[in-house]
Amino acid sequence: MTGREVWEPEAAELVRPYVITKGRGLPDEEQLSLITLVTAAPEEGQRPTRLSPEEQRLLDLCSAGYLSVAEIAGHTRLPLGVVKILLASLTEGGYLITRAPVTRAALADREILQEVLNGLRAKFG
Repeated sequence: MTGREVWEPEAAELVRPYVITKGRGLPDEEQLSLITLVTAAPEEGQRPTRLSPEEQRLLDLCSAGYLSVAEIAGHTRLPLGVVKILLASLTEGGYLITRAPVTRAALADREILQEVLNGLRAKFG
C-alpha cells in the first residue's frame, strides 16, 4: 500500500434489522402472509410519537389504503421479515387493520357439472 492510497471501510447499513425489530421474532404465516392486505386504522386523535421512524413510515404508507405485505416491503425496501415484524407490532398496537386473503374455493364436482350440462341440452336442445 502506498501513501497515496487511502483505506475506506465498506459502507454498512446504518441500522441493523435486529435493532429495527427490537429483537422480536417473525409472526405466524397465518397472521401475515405475502398477500395479506394491510391498512391504517381510523385515527382517534393524534398519531403516537413513540413509534420508530420505520414504523412511522409504514403507518404513512398504509394510510393511503389497502396494500399487501409484499407491496409494502417493496415500497420501503426493507427486508420482508423486518416488514412483517413491524406490521405485526403495529397491528397489535391497534394502528393497523389486516385482512386475511380469501381462501380458495373448492372445485365443483365434475359429475354435477355434467348433469347440469345434460339438463340444459335436454331443455334447450
